[in-house]
Amino acid sequence: MSRDTLSDLLRSVRVRGAVFYYVSCRDQWSAEAPPAREIAEAVLPGCEHVMEYHMIAKGSGWAALEGRPPIRLDTGDIVIFPQGDPHVLSSAPGIEPLRRTADWVFATRNEAKPMPIAYHHGVVDAGAPLPAEEATMVAVCGFLGCDLKPFNPLVAALPRVLHLPAERSGEWVARVIEQAVVESCSPRPGGDAVLGRLAEMMFVDAARRYLDALPEDATGWLAGLRDRFVGKALSLMHERPERPWTVDELAREVGLSRSALHDRFLKFLGAAPMHYLASWRIQLGARLLRETSRNVATIALDVGYDSEAAFSRAFKRTVGMPPAAWRRTQAG
Repeated sequence: MSRDTLSDLLRSVRVRGAVFYYVSCRDQWSAEAPPAREIAEAVLPGCEHVMEYHMIAKGSGWAALEGRPPIRLDTGDIVIFPQGDPHVLSSAPGIEPLRRTADWVFATRNEAKPMPIAYHHGVVDAGAPLPAEEATMVAVCGFLGCDLKPFNPLVAALPRVLHLPAERSGEWVARVIEQAVVESCSPRPGGDAVLGRLAEMMFVDAARRYLDALPEDATGWLAGLRDRFVGKALSLMHERPERPWTVDELAREVGLSRSALHDRFLKFLGAAPMHYLASWRIQLGARLLRETSRNVATIALDVGYDSEAAFSRAFKRTVGMPPAAWRRTQAG
């Protein structure tokens, strides 16, 4: 590909990371996390979609998601819940969890982060970690946020749970976890920014590993990205969104017939090529409205519309308000 389409999308939907909790446990323990949508405004204000993750720095445990078998977690493992599902972490499957409610998260939102939490013998102590030598499991836990609107095909393409075992991760992932522990235990100026970037790097690596491991018959945006023909077409549209693309022209560029390219897009993305292009143009336009001072007419041309009026109609149809009005909501 001539363009890194995954990176292009990640920049556009503003992936942001934060580390919120430094969790240390011993003996029997179990903790439940509420649905991410219920605590999104407390942990990552302004994010339309929030995911929770856990990096296991020491020891082992289990992650449980309703409707799925529990997952064994070991030192160096990372587990992410891309759809924001409620879940349980525990020393063994089936232990009744202590519930961390949304009210508790909001009540502690202004506490210094990462906030230490200790679990032991059914007791939870917020604000003080266990001594490192006493803890049988240590985890660095936090959140990742991103935009869903106007267009984000990545979130829907990710599973309910992403488990990254240490043995299938590169050495740099172990160093990321080690650094997250250091920054969590010894706060320094700029620590929040460092932890946030570490979380974002970890998420990008997780998405790449999930992409690499997809079965041959997988569908969805990531599977389409991997497909020789759909992936090239996506790259072309992301690289030159302002070009007056047609299905015929895209098909010629990727080496397929018009009907074959159309069918492959429907198979992988559930949408026709021109429908995807229209959605991507609106997403790119939204990013330019938010991040630049260019006027609407210039942005319209930049993303492939021949007039401000045509762009404004399409933007309002997708977003629910005209570009200028949407820009004001983002500034506020």
